[in-house]
Amino acid sequence: MFHLLDLIGTMAFAMSGALTAMHKKLDPFGVFIIAFVTAVGGGTLRDVLIGRTPVGWMLDLQYVYVIILGFVLAILFRKKFDKLRTSLFLFDTIGLGVFTLIGLEKGIMIGLHPVICIALGTMTACFGGVTRDILCTEIPTIFRREIYATICIFGGIVFFVLKRLNLENDILYLVTSIVIITVRLLAVKFKWYLPAFEHKVK
Repeated sequence: MFHLLDLIGTMAFAMSGALTAMHKKLDPFGVFIIAFVTAVGGGTLRDVLIGRTPVGWMLDLQYVYVIILGFVLAILFRKKFDKLRTSLFLFDTIGLGVFTLIGLEKGIMIGLHPVICIALGTMTACFGGVTRDILCTEIPTIFRREIYATICIFGGIVFFVLKRLNLENDILYLVTSIVIITVRLLAVKFKWYLPAFEHKVK
């Protein structure tokens, strides 16, 4: 289940990156690069921080193949996505839920404190999107009013609460991912936002 979720998250973020790049009218090479860095950006940062090198995608070509597949699917079926923003949001949300979980587990595997594990999960989920947005000249979603990184933190807390109940790992992974995805969908549907700071220059 863990490996399957990792591959699903990788493909979801690759498609998210490809759709964003196509929206910006980049050429095929540019679309592929954005898809690639969106899919592996957060995981690469996480692996470097915990001293796991070479980073994960360099050791397992499955990830590269999945990114290529996501890139190809996004291009082939781009006209099928009637509402590009809706499709981008869906893939980004799936990746957010899955990659938070991946980061949490990587931290647990090396015995880090739960707070640090939650930070790793948030970085894994968010920083591929941050890289994507910066390269596409957008203000990263994580820095806007939309609830994004906060959902990852909330998901991490839910994960450790459920872990204390001694649930089976597959159920734990599934429930945590569903919670993160559901909360983000609800946040967008009901327009839940964090307050923004305003500074008026006199």
